[in-house]
Amino acid sequence: MKLLRHGAIGAEKPGMLDDDGVIRDLSGVVPDIAGAVLSDAGLQAICDTDPSTLPVVPAETRLGPCVAGTGKFICIGLNYADHAAESGLDVPPEPVMFMKATSAICGPNDPIIIPRGSEKTDWEVELAVIIGKRAKYVSEVDAMDYVAGYAITNDVSERAFQIERAGQWTKGKSCDNYGQIGPWLVTRDDVADPQDLSMWLTVNGKKMQNGSTSTMVYGVAHVVSYLSQFMSLQPGDVISTGTPPGVGMGQTPQQYLRPGDVVELGIEGLGSQRQLVIADPE
Repeated sequence: MKLLRHGAIGAEKPGMLDDDGVIRDLSGVVPDIAGAVLSDAGLQAICDTDPSTLPVVPAETRLGPCVAGTGKFICIGLNYADHAAESGLDVPPEPVMFMKATSAICGPNDPIIIPRGSEKTDWEVELAVIIGKRAKYVSEVDAMDYVAGYAITNDVSERAFQIERAGQWTKGKSCDNYGQIGPWLVTRDDVADPQDLSMWLTVNGKKMQNGSTSTMVYGVAHVVSYLSQFMSLQPGDVISTGTPPGVGMGQTPQQYLRPGDVVELGIEGLGSQRQLVIADPE
């Protein structure tokens, strides 16, 4: 299934994409794409619903982030060997974990906002894993049972904030609208192999990233199991699993986003996103 959330910012409603590509409203079936709805039983209840009985949502309706109630937005850094190389860094002996503020989360086609003082806002197409039930101390063998599904995320990053200033990476990753998620949450039963998905990103129509999840250093099952050793993962938590090469920081010369640029990105089977880059209006 392809689940989504539609409507104005802060007033999104649950929905799904039917087999004809029509958005259907799920408000009469579930309260939101969050919490217990992400469990196997909750997803099955949606699956048992006949989409043709659900109201049609106008195609032009804004799409919000495809999951609600996210308590943790966890990112895995340097998880593609070729991206680590373009960053001038070694492949880490364990997954590199950092957090992205949940206030960065926005819809898949909401703008990328350049924050005040930014000169190095960068792009990163990533596979996001959405947790479906509480996971703590889970084994790698059992880890996939805790995954509700997958989505695209753009792990937008301000490299000067992230690297050139003192402290942790988090402040370079957490600006408003630095975390587009969606358009859909594709349930795990509809993704045959999360380690074999092509992924791409363009800036102003030029292909910048062209990779595959097959080149991840640490795969989805390993990452979910690894993180669960240090903290409990809760329904709605998002894990962004790293990016392939082709980010702006890795270009020669380096290239960063400016107002007016258009970023488009996609992952096989998970849809695509499109973002206009704008200056912060505040």
